[in-house]
Amino acid sequence: MLPDPAFNDTRLAFAYKKDQELKKARFLFSGMGNQWLLRVGLAMIPPFIRWKVPFVKSLVRNTIFSQFVGGESLQETIPTVEKLAAYGVHTILDYGVEGKEDNEQAYEKAAQEFVNVIRFAAGSKHIPFISIKLTGLVRSSLLEKLDGLMSVSGWPLMERYSRALERLSATDQSQWMKALKRLKNICQEAAQNRVGVWLDAEESWLQEPMDAAAMLLMQEFNVTRPVLYNTYQLYRHDRLEFLKTCHLYARQNGFILGAKIVRGAYMEKERMRASASGYPSPIQPDKDTCDRDYNMAVQYCIDNIEGIAVALGTHNEKSSLLGVQLVKQKGLQADHPHVCFAQLLGMSDNITFNLAAAGYRAGKYLPYGPIEDVIPYLMRRAEENSSVKGQTGRELSLIRAELKRRKGS
Repeated sequence: MLPDPAFNDTRLAFAYKKDQELKKARFLFSGMGNQWLLRVGLAMIPPFIRWKVPFVKSLVRNTIFSQFVGGESLQETIPTVEKLAAYGVHTILDYGVEGKEDNEQAYEKAAQEFVNVIRFAAGSKHIPFISIKLTGLVRSSLLEKLDGLMSVSGWPLMERYSRALERLSATDQSQWMKALKRLKNICQEAAQNRVGVWLDAEESWLQEPMDAAAMLLMQEFNVTRPVLYNTYQLYRHDRLEFLKTCHLYARQNGFILGAKIVRGAYMEKERMRASASGYPSPIQPDKDTCDRDYNMAVQYCIDNIEGIAVALGTHNEKSSLLGVQLVKQKGLQADHPHVCFAQLLGMSDNITFNLAAAGYRAGKYLPYGPIEDVIPYLMRRAEENSSVKGQTGRELSLIRAELKRRKGS
């Protein structure tokens, strides 16, 4: 039996980076650890980019963009894809442009770009998945309206969805059907090219129609192999049970549940909105409870691996190691087609590269797009590294340890 990956092995973690690249990463994470500097940067960079302030775009390109983004175009991602592949790490491509509210032309353009990404991925054995956001295909206000109509307790998801659709105006129904058609076309292209599609999660007040759409399309496309994966954010206290409910529905309707399980990205926004609007927060009461539910979701998915294809999206070493141990306990191959691990480009290389070296399907989430369009993504990465307890410090300690090791050798 293979030994567990050693997530403190910095030699493997950073073998793909030259000394200068590591020093640059050290500088960047040190800056993220400075709360005053981070707040100023987060406030100033977006407007400076919009106003085309000289040198700002170049500064962003050479710092945070180069750390967390694969390039401004698909072609520019190729060197990163090939570099990762040289170390057994696969790529999850993401067109990182956010949707523009109520702009049908922009939604059609985004849908076509996702199809282009799938065709690009099909030409490489190193890109098994792409990631998409439904808010790039339909206005978020329509998702919110539909979600509100679905918030009736006691009914199953698909029944609530069906009844909510009947209550939409003719115009809203038409726009929603167009969005579903865009998503279906993306899934058809993915199925034909044997590429998986990860549907990103959104805030809780947008999520229910996305869950319903995912179940509808999984029922069509996930019959013999997983094509579409929905995302379950375990920082919500209801998601573990919802995951189990979705699996039961999948078993009853004869398809494989595609599940990307993450902790989540909108915690503070969720709590503030719940407090301001006077409804109970959907967020877990504390980190320990979130960790418990996440690990129980890992256990549940791998216990039911015949009917669930799971992507473990986590920067948590304990959860990653749990996934490894459960795979071995169940007697599965390390590269089982229903299990993969994923981390964001520029973060947690100690997890990704050590998993890949041990034979597991490990990948990097690789966004791309024009700098001015991926600024929202970059701001979230900077905020995440400052808000996740110990994340910046952990990255820094690993980078420093590897630089020290290289200097000593």
